[in-house]
Amino acid sequence: MLKHRLIHPQINEILARAGHHATVLIADGNYPASSKKGPNAEVVSMNLMPGVITCDQALQAVISALPVEEIRTMKSETSGPYALDGDPPVWEDYRTSLRQAGIDLPIKPVEKWEFYEAVATADHVLTIQTADQQRYANILLTVGVRMD
Repeated sequence: MLKHRLIHPQINEILARAGHHATVLIADGNYPASSKKGPNAEVVSMNLMPGVITCDQALQAVISALPVEEIRTMKSETSGPYALDGDPPVWEDYRTSLRQAGIDLPIKPVEKWEFYEAVATADHVLTIQTADQQRYANILLTVGVRMD
């Protein structure tokens, strides 16, 4: 039995092959995972029913298994039907999970279309498609270097 929290065999296999600078997208339930991905990315569907699983639950599992160098999120819109006042509430959940994992990195918001471009690179190796219903819950992790 593995010691870290991530026990999904396919996700573990993909992460084991990923190296420094690879990116892992944890996508919310509204993200177009079939079309907005890198050419080398695999999509693992973890969307059982609305809200199960959440992006934060997936984040907790993934960060238990690999070093993280950078964290980007999709910046919320300030006008239109999906606009929010301030940070999406899920970002505070991410900050709590990162802090509990001992990861002291800022969350870097990226404009929506730039976020899609950041995902669509050759370094993108995995999308974990969740059923999270929160707006702007997408989070893109860059794999760091294991130092121990």
